[in-house]
Amino acid sequence: MPDVIFTGPEGRLEGRYQPASQPRAPIALILHPHPQGGGTMNNKIVYNLYQSFAQRGFAVLRFNFRGVGRSQGTFDNGIGELSDAAAALDWMQQFNPDASSCWVAGFSFGAWTGMQLLMRRPEIRGFISVAPPANLYDFSFLAPCPSSGLIVQGTADEIVTPSAVQKLVDKLKTQKHITIDYETIEGANHFFENEQEQLTEAVNRYLDMRLAAGK
Repeated sequence: MPDVIFTGPEGRLEGRYQPASQPRAPIALILHPHPQGGGTMNNKIVYNLYQSFAQRGFAVLRFNFRGVGRSQGTFDNGIGELSDAAAALDWMQQFNPDASSCWVAGFSFGAWTGMQLLMRRPEIRGFISVAPPANLYDFSFLAPCPSSGLIVQGTADEIVTPSAVQKLVDKLKTQKHITIDYETIEGANHFFENEQEQLTEAVNRYLDMRLAAGK
């Protein structure tokens, strides 16, 4: 998993990149939780998402938003971080111009950022959002949500209220031409401290289902 440095809107961004072993492999971008809450690309959930995609032959990138680790710049309340994510996707596409599909996955703040990126980049065909902070941020931009994806939420999340995520899921499920899968993990807190295995299993099941269907 090579260390990489690439140029973002505010200077250098630091990442970890797993190239694909096959030509035209799909690509995936993984986004970390809130920088001011200690979120980095080495967060365990981010790392496990990265591995789930890498094990399925994707070219995968996870990176530190501006001001985190060796990434330059300062926290920008989500606006600059969305630009960082777009720059990261651009960087990946330079090396994978013939990618068969494009995915984005994120945890918490990273899920919110990833779903905004989804709206700006029509090439993104799938998403995974773990504990999207529907009670803390406005998700009304998903009108309509352009891609099918998976949302995973813990029932004992003390930061993101499960009822707010359920409301978001219900709204997205009314949209035509996309399918939203929703998995709740019983007893899991925001960081899935004792349920990492169940979270990874849910993500792997979903990816295997989508890949088997050629989507």
